[in-house]
Amino acid sequence: MKSAYLYVRVSTDEQKRKGYSLPEQEDRLLKYCKYYDIEVKGIYREDFSAKNFNRPEWNRLFSEIKKKSSGEDKNILFIKWDRFSRNIEYAYEMIGKLRKYKTTAKAIDQPIDFSVPESTVMLAVYLAVPEAENTRRAQNTANGIRRAKLMGRYPSKAPLGFINLRSMDGKKGITPKEPEAEIIKWVFYQVAKNDHKISQIMKIANDKGLLCSRSHFFRILHNPVYCGLIPVKLESGEEQMVKGLHEPLISESLFNQVQSVINTKRKTTAKKDDLQSTFFLRGFLICPVCDRKLGGSYSKGRAKRYPYYHCRGGCRVRIGAIILNDCYQNKLQQLILSNNTIELFKNILVDQNIKTQKASYLYAQKVLERKIKEEVLTLSQGRKLFIAGILKIDDYNELKKDNKVSIKNLKKEARDIVFKLKGIDKKNQIENKALVEIFQRFSEFDVSDKRHLVSLIPPIDIDFKTRTLSLGLNQAFLKILSKKSNRKTNRKNEFH
Repeated sequence: MKSAYLYVRVSTDEQKRKGYSLPEQEDRLLKYCKYYDIEVKGIYREDFSAKNFNRPEWNRLFSEIKKKSSGEDKNILFIKWDRFSRNIEYAYEMIGKLRKYKTTAKAIDQPIDFSVPESTVMLAVYLAVPEAENTRRAQNTANGIRRAKLMGRYPSKAPLGFINLRSMDGKKGITPKEPEAEIIKWVFYQVAKNDHKISQIMKIANDKGLLCSRSHFFRILHNPVYCGLIPVKLESGEEQMVKGLHEPLISESLFNQVQSVINTKRKTTAKKDDLQSTFFLRGFLICPVCDRKLGGSYSKGRAKRYPYYHCRGGCRVRIGAIILNDCYQNKLQQLILSNNTIELFKNILVDQNIKTQKASYLYAQKVLERKIKEEVLTLSQGRKLFIAGILKIDDYNELKKDNKVSIKNLKKEARDIVFKLKGIDKKNQIENKALVEIFQRFSEFDVSDKRHLVSLIPPIDIDFKTRTLSLGLNQAFLKILSKKSNRKTNRKNEFH
């Protein structure tokens, strides 16, 4: 052997940074080459698993071998065969590829003389032992994880919205992590309502700070860990649900409701909402020719589509939806509360809305105070575990970092609530104008609220030539509403 490429490998980047295996392997190989007067063509240092040969440094080495396929024979040196591969099938395949390029793989601690036919038996042993070790290690790890899950603990990497912790006895578990936990709770409640597309909910959740991909988002919705259940795959292949020891983010009933929504054919509500928003008067307009209710749809023009309310069948009556919608909204915004109902309406708002809102803020404030105390307690427990030598320095630093972020976010939320509570008194002093002109923000109403209001105050006397309409008020509305331009005069049953 005149020359050789040196290959040293560890399994992970952490071993590369903290361990001594790579330098030790390299030092031994260099001494071996010096002793036998072997020229070192190159040293390739790997921090990758040997389950296959899809490794960055090995690919570089193999490319170098292929470039110099002609000429003298080449050699690759490593310490043991488990540095070369831990899969006997891939190992034999790679040995064949190397032979094609006049290259021989050799382990200095487990030498094989390929010129002796019987040596292939020893090679099989050298290659089979690492694979058996890997299989046994993986089996032991899987059994340990299974036992922990059957006991209600979650020993694996915490899902989004949780953080890994160790208890006082050193056993792994998970606990909610803010602000992701609150956002995930909101996501489950929104999906359960089935009012919007999941993609829309995901976009809003991302804007709130839940950073995950689309596939990850759907895994969250399917994961029972969030409702306190841990799925355990038994040796028989069956799956069993175990009640977890961790704090759930949602109830089991809410989780099952979400599964029902996402596992059935969901209604495409987004397009329906857009149509209802554009044609919120549909079903309340009567055709002046055939007395049938008008529908609504888009008509394709040269540049874009245009919305129209129109009659069906042979009747050709139609009118621009935008014009009629604006007319209805303008008429509606002319209506204000009459003087004799303002005080009563203010008292109702104060009793119902403001008190409920204040109670909600006070409850949220208590929840945040409890969570801040829990975060402080978690850090205190982590510090004790670190001092006791149970928690590693890296785990403690990560816990400390996450804890600091969580407390910062919780305190910010607490300050926001204090600000809102201070402003609650201002809301008690509602300006007369904001209360009287109750329909000024009609365009911001939800579609369902718009249509409900239209059902109470329907459009009548539609003139398709002048593109105007009137509002129909029943006796109850006549007692509480008047017109902005002439508040003191009694109103008739119709507004023109």
